Amino acid sequence: MQTPTSIVILNFFVIVLICVNSVQCEKEKSGKDELKNQKLPPCAACKVFTNSFKKELEKTSRGKFEGGDSAWEEDKLGPYAKSEIRLVEIQENLCKDIEHEETQCHSLAEELEGLIEDWWFKYQDTYPDIHNYICIEKTQRCCPKDHYGPSCKPCPGYPDKVCNNNGKCKGAGTRKGNGSCLCDSGYIGDTCSECASGYYESYKDEKTLLCSACHAACEGPCRGAGPKDCEKCANGWQMIENKGCFDIDECLKRDICSRNQFCVNKEGGHSCLACDRACSDCTGDGPDMCIDCADGYHKKDNLCINSDLLGRKKQENLARYLTYFGLCVATCIILQRNVYAAGIIGLLVAVYISVSEYMIANSNVQDTTANMDILGPA
Repeated sequence: MQTPTSIVILNFFVIVLICVNSVQCEKEKSGKDELKNQKLPPCAACKVFTNSFKKELEKTSRGKFEGGDSAWEEDKLGPYAKSEIRLVEIQENLCKDIEHEETQCHSLAEELEGLIEDWWFKYQDTYPDIHNYICIEKTQRCCPKDHYGPSCKPCPGYPDKVCNNNGKCKGAGTRKGNGSCLCDSGYIGDTCSECASGYYESYKDEKTLLCSACHAACEGPCRGAGPKDCEKCANGWQMIENKGCFDIDECLKRDICSRNQFCVNKEGGHSCLACDRACSDCTGDGPDMCIDCADGYHKKDNLCINSDLLGRKKQENLARYLTYFGLCVATCIILQRNVYAAGIIGLLVAVYISVSEYMIANSNVQDTTANMDILGPA
């Protein structure tokens, strides 16, 4: 018995769909495995691990012994807060909340198991933060805050003015880096103690230096916030003696924009925008700003109007008035046979005509340009 062609095609599509889904699942699984197997530098990995431990520490902070007589258990086993049972609960859930670098975190948990137990039972009071004990004191993977390098030297300006509080110390908190300052935007110098070019000192005392950006009119250094404080003007600005930098109106220049465009001045420059489609050349936006009309348009009351549209509107008006006339004629014919029916229909026709004309007069259906009498002479 021959298998119908439709069944063969259906089976083919099912097989293709299964293969596509399998490939997609494999890709997703591969992507998740890559994230789990990513590796961080020693200090960053240690931070991830100890942060996971702290989260589990927080989750079990209100826990207690399971069972009917927790008071007896605490009397025999000691308080739950520092019990071995709580430590086991924490260790069982370590690294489960980490999407990236999970494999590395589990490896550290196994490697540092002895140190964790020492801290838990002996050094919690001496080192309240497990990160300080594990990552800094014992494994020496990290440095204390605002220290850097293999020997954990203090960063420039430590402790209160590291990089003058205007930058970051390279390698801070790790055993890497050289301790040099990476300055924030607007600051320069070995310790970020000076304002960069294009910035000025807006505030300074013994502890704080605040650098603010110069005005857009300035090129390079300035003495203050305004365009009058520029030492040199940027492109698009001109220096006027004793008054500072003033914007150059490029639109006063001839032929600054190409044909069928108009110029708009702005601080430090200008823009060329396209004319209205009714114009072939213009001085501004809109059909009333045309120098010359585009093909298919002509001037009327200083506006460039689409001649075809004007004719079409006249035809629409004529058709509308003929419709009104036809309704009136039909009403008169009906009037000869039934006065009451003709009266009702005549009233409805009058209402229809009144409402239609009112809506047209108060909408943009009739006019495509402001205050244009489309029935007037062209």
